[in-house]
Amino acid sequence: MRDKPTTEDLFSQLAPLKRYALSLTRDRGDAEDLVHDALVKAIEKERQFRPGRDARAWLFSILHNTFIDRRRRQATRASFESERSENMDVAMPASQEASVRLQDVRRAFLALPDEQRAALHLVAIEGLPYEDAATALGIPVGTLVSRVSRARAQLRAMDEGDGTNIVRFKARGGSDDAAS
Repeated sequence: MRDKPTTEDLFSQLAPLKRYALSLTRDRGDAEDLVHDALVKAIEKERQFRPGRDARAWLFSILHNTFIDRRRRQATRASFESERSENMDVAMPASQEASVRLQDVRRAFLALPDEQRAALHLVAIEGLPYEDAATALGIPVGTLVSRVSRARAQLRAMDEGDGTNIVRFKARGGSDDAAS
């Protein structure tokens, strides 16, 4: 094991970091800024990297904490959420059923509470093991499992509530209660 992650380690995780940042921020430009800030922090704090720790989980943790710090600074801006939600509506031609369905899934996913969305993203989309995802979020594994379960239940409830079959998320390593 190396004592610190290399530049190659950092950049090999760029795509997963961007996906996670986009899931957290809901805005491509903000996501890129978040990834940039997180990578700068990772480089600045490379001395704090513990040998033997997974560099990927360490980077996700830095990215998540950077996001939380930004959110706290932006809490005084009341218009932040309304501006973001206005920019999310994308019109799709009705003939593109798959595109419409994907947009419905996206809206349902983005409507989840931040804690649930972050947990579900790391486990279901990034494929992190529960332990690594919990470490990245700075929470116990049981809390992560609970958040993933509640997120999946809420997505199923949204799916059943409007009569369309919009979501069948199966968290990697979890069970798919909706399919039974």
